Amino acid sequence: MNKNLTTESLESFDAIVIGTGISGGWAAKELCENGLKTLVLDRGRMVKHIEDYPTMTMDPWDFEHRGKKNPKDIERQQVQDRSGYTTKPESKHWFVDDIQHPYNEDKRFDWMRGYHVGGRSIMWGRHSYRLSDMDFEANKKDGHGVDWPIRYNDVEEWYDKVEEFIGVCGENLGLSQLPDGKFSEPMELNCVELDLRKSMAENFDGRVLTSGRVAHLTGNAVHEGRSNCQYRNMCIRGCPFGGYFSSNASTLPAAEKTGNMTLRPNSIAYEIVYDEKTGKASGVKVIDTLTKEKIFYKASIIFCCASTMATAGILLQSKSERFPNGLGNDSGELGHNIMDHHFKVGAKAIAEGYDDKYYKGRRPGGIYIPRFRNIDEKSQQKDFIRGYGYQGAASRSNWQRAISEMSYGEDLKHELTKPGPWIIGINAFGECLPYHENKVTLNYEKLDEWGLPTLTFDAEFKENEKKMRIDMQEQAIAMLEAAGFKNVKGYDEPCFPGIGIHEMGTARMGHDPKTSVLNKNNQIHAVPNVYVTDGACMTSSGCQNPSLTYMALTARAANHAAKEFNKNKK
Repeated sequence: MNKNLTTESLESFDAIVIGTGISGGWAAKELCENGLKTLVLDRGRMVKHIEDYPTMTMDPWDFEHRGKKNPKDIERQQVQDRSGYTTKPESKHWFVDDIQHPYNEDKRFDWMRGYHVGGRSIMWGRHSYRLSDMDFEANKKDGHGVDWPIRYNDVEEWYDKVEEFIGVCGENLGLSQLPDGKFSEPMELNCVELDLRKSMAENFDGRVLTSGRVAHLTGNAVHEGRSNCQYRNMCIRGCPFGGYFSSNASTLPAAEKTGNMTLRPNSIAYEIVYDEKTGKASGVKVIDTLTKEKIFYKASIIFCCASTMATAGILLQSKSERFPNGLGNDSGELGHNIMDHHFKVGAKAIAEGYDDKYYKGRRPGGIYIPRFRNIDEKSQQKDFIRGYGYQGAASRSNWQRAISEMSYGEDLKHELTKPGPWIIGINAFGECLPYHENKVTLNYEKLDEWGLPTLTFDAEFKENEKKMRIDMQEQAIAMLEAAGFKNVKGYDEPCFPGIGIHEMGTARMGHDPKTSVLNKNNQIHAVPNVYVTDGACMTSSGCQNPSLTYMALTARAANHAAKEFNKNKK
């Protein structure tokens, strides 16, 4: 077989969706439910809900070597292991082999990836927060990046729709910087967290502690094919109950139910083909990872939801006479403006006086402290702009504390039958500004095993982020000390872009085709039948976890695309 020969598929589609993760699943669902025959592509293997979660019910003693990481496995996942938790035996199979899937770093970039149907929707942290008008207006107000072409009102109804479908638990707070939503009952705070909340209300004006808004089912609402969260806290393995939202448990089954979806795993989308005559994209070129065959699929609409960096790579590779520097790259901004949240800074402490109290189950969500800096004149900071929030939890340690104990015998055994001391920690997540020089480019000198260029990263956190981190640690210490906790210790560990796994911004939305890639409907300015709705579309990052916004923008864009398609069919 000639590896350079591309076969044109005899089957054409109304739409093609590249990617099956957080965004791709939603694009598939909305397009299929609107009647479009949709081809859904994923470069990785098939993962069927429940059937393909190999460690979902395993106990610690079911793993070899007591669950310790295998050094030979880590040799092939050195980048994936940078997080510290992704390559444990219960989850290593979800993350890529770094030797098989290399990339390049001009500056350190920790790219955590999972190549399979469902993508990182299986392994995500599930915190689900809306952006506010404060976030959508920030670039325009302080002059960083470009202005968002939309505001909160443009997305509010889609946030509603997404929250009700995926199931998000939490409590409404009436805060301008963190809009309320359609929530089921929140996960219960424990006694130490409640006391921290009380202390914050008494000692810090305008600071609020709430139960994390997480995409877990609670309450009485019915979600087809899914049941309520079982408080196992084994989410990264894949949930057989569908207790948390994933594409595999939720959006992909909804798309499949319509009869309009054709799902094709093991299919690397590497080029969106531009038709000079029509001024639109005509389809997508794919490499079958099993046969190495190249296939061209035609479609009227294309949704690029491959993940921020993969989407940038596909668009940069999609060259033509009209677009010599990548599809839709008239602005030169494609691949630029990389953002990620910086974290690994905060404080931890011991909480005394609660020895007679415990909690039930293993809650898979913690606490959230919304942004309280630079939201009004009173909270304005002179050293940095934008802001940050905190995530964290309080819990009791268990028998594993014996590792550091110096006692032996009967007394030790007796002590280990009791819960250990209460500990609490809060970890800040800060906004990163959109810097043009933070970029990803194609490296044609270092190809992957499919002959495609690898990605090279050149991105870093800068002065605003560094100054923000000083305040992030100081305020974490202050809040824990004010609550009367003991042995309060702040920390600020090295943090590099990528490790937050909230990478975004490489094909940003904007008003002007000269300074942005996408318009207000997530369409490429000059190629209106190509939509980009994953993290690549983000114009600024906010400090909130971004996945809920990806889903809302995807649902909004897919309904726009379907409406235009059905209108043109008449």
